[in-house]
Amino acid sequence: MTASRLDRYSTVAIVLHWLIAAAIVVQILLAWRMNDLHTPLGFALTQLHKSVGITILFLSLVRLGWRLANPPPPMMGLTGWERALAHITHWGFYVIMIGMPLTGWIMVSASRIAIPTLLYGVIPWPHVPGIAELAPAAKGAWRGFGHESHEWLAYGAYLLIGLHVAGALKHQLFDHDQPVLARMAPGAKPGRWFDPRLLIIAAGGLIVLALGQFLRPPLPASAPVAPTAHDEMEMDEAPAAKAAVVTPPVSAAAPESPTAAPAAPQPLSHWTVASGSTLGFSTTWGGQAIEGRFDRWTADISFSPDQLAKSKVSVSIDIASIKTGDAQRDDSLPSADWFDAATHPKATFIADRFEKTGEDRYVAKGKLTLRGVTKPLSLPFRLKIDGDKARMSGVTTLDRTAFGVGQGEWQATDQIPAGVKVSVKLTATRG
Repeated sequence: MTASRLDRYSTVAIVLHWLIAAAIVVQILLAWRMNDLHTPLGFALTQLHKSVGITILFLSLVRLGWRLANPPPPMMGLTGWERALAHITHWGFYVIMIGMPLTGWIMVSASRIAIPTLLYGVIPWPHVPGIAELAPAAKGAWRGFGHESHEWLAYGAYLLIGLHVAGALKHQLFDHDQPVLARMAPGAKPGRWFDPRLLIIAAGGLIVLALGQFLRPPLPASAPVAPTAHDEMEMDEAPAAKAAVVTPPVSAAAPESPTAAPAAPQPLSHWTVASGSTLGFSTTWGGQAIEGRFDRWTADISFSPDQLAKSKVSVSIDIASIKTGDAQRDDSLPSADWFDAATHPKATFIADRFEKTGEDRYVAKGKLTLRGVTKPLSLPFRLKIDGDKARMSGVTTLDRTAFGVGQGEWQATDQIPAGVKVSVKLTATRG
């Protein structure tokens, strides 16, 4: 017995069925590969998993609407229990296909880290209205509900997929008078073990499996610090800059000639930072280099090389202006797990001690306040003054864990090390 055109699903229903089936297989394989969410690949797979989930939700709602407006053909040749099981399986799939994306959406919306969703890295997707603004305890309850529901629905999905595939193969290969598969794969004839349509479906399934297994989404990008006109001044990083918050040894100054007349000290100069100056940082994440910057910061500089005892520098940094080249990561960094910008919107570095360490080389000693924690910090730098214009570049390393940057599971340093290199390059004008 061969299914007639009237016994088959519509073309729209068939296309939606196979699109959703392929997306579900990819989604399952992505979930199996999301072993360590703290690695760059794990982060990227998680974002792709969210994108595919929302796609399944959209396609499933369209499929459900089409089914309600265009009832499927009657199931012929099935016994009572087979028909009942088919109905349970079909409607169970709708619960899974709609319920899993919804519960995943709830989990993301109630996450402690407010990471926005960009579908496929392009289309912004909002959180569930109201959940992200709840108190921590209420958000925790929603997060727990979403996680438990998502997990149980996943178990249900495995069961339904097994029943669905087993039932389709049974009717195709053994029940010659029940052309069930032909309803969704036009041309497939029941009882034919080497039906060409079965081979096409099997080949398509293998392609989808390979796609889901070996798909490697783009890793989060880094935001390089914008180059400036004085990049050629990049100084060789001193050994002290490789060890956090320590002062490099001071070089002995060359003795002056006894006949040399002492130079008259210049008045303390005030400097204005020019546009194009940069404040950046670099670290690694799972071995991948990450570079970032702060786009909004100010510096109050009073400095003269022969008035080091009176020189002073004060820098204020807007934490919310952090950029690393990945929008979803950048939106999570100001959260309480990282910089806690809501409570500590500014970081400050105040240096009131300066020492000369060599030709055009100095070290600024002061205190850095970050995330409410104040620690001593030394910044070796190189300085060139030409008339009323100065160019400066400096590099140091600080321990992020000493300032509490990285809470909970992010305190570990196996993926993101404790040491973060900070670099500043600026051009300033006198007066």
